[in-house]
Amino acid sequence: MANREGSWAAYRTILRSRVRAQAGYRASFATDIAATLLTGLAELIEVYVIFHNTPQLGGLSFDAALLVFALANLTFAAADLLVGHCDRLPTYVREGRIDVFYLRPLSILGQLVTSEVSLRRLGRISVALVVLVIAVARGHVQPTATTVGMLALAIIFGTAVQAGLFVAVAGLQFRIVDGREFANAFTYGGAYAAQQSSLVFPDPVRIFFTFVVPAAFTAYLPTLVILGLPGGDFADPGLAWWLPVAAVWVWVLALLTWRDGIRHYESAGG
Repeated sequence: MANREGSWAAYRTILRSRVRAQAGYRASFATDIAATLLTGLAELIEVYVIFHNTPQLGGLSFDAALLVFALANLTFAAADLLVGHCDRLPTYVREGRIDVFYLRPLSILGQLVTSEVSLRRLGRISVALVVLVIAVARGHVQPTATTVGMLALAIIFGTAVQAGLFVAVAGLQFRIVDGREFANAFTYGGAYAAQQSSLVFPDPVRIFFTFVVPAAFTAYLPTLVILGLPGGDFADPGLAWWLPVAAVWVWVLALLTWRDGIRHYESAGG
């Protein structure tokens, strides 16, 4: 117990130092926040333009699409803030930073996660939170046990799903040389899929982004429950309540790929 408390204290110390380092350069910090804020606004404008020309897409109205957008961006940006830097693992390997982690009596994954905090993602989170409030108001969402419970599940476990994907692809990159683009196909590709109605995809793609990379669980399926929408094939609203199971599935996969990657790195003489 004492060792575990000591490890958590060490992680907190490392994390605080990273936060102070980023906040210390105020001009750079403000520029980064503004850049991600503009990115979020640009994606929101894209949603507006699409629905300005069509009343529905994939069974979603503009108001429903706003809620999907808000949840997808909020969960992805929160995960990106916490563990998004894991996709830069090949750079850390080339710079020898992973080898330095071995010199400390702490978990390699724990050190990687706390090695950086992407505070610039706060801009995108801010956009998502504002859109979430607007979407709930425009959708006339009543504060019932179902809607409040599903909203909480979507934010907490949706973030867990997105974070797990970052860790999973980090583990894969121990075996793939310069695999960042491959990693982005799952992390940023999953984030893009999360912003869409699952019904716009053909069945094989819909199944993949629901049951393999469960992006649909982070925003689309919860939106169906919150707004009382019907869904479709392989997109039943009842699946949304299985979101915690989807998060566990992603993290089991993430930890397995990470363990395999670490073993491969050690056996290769890393």
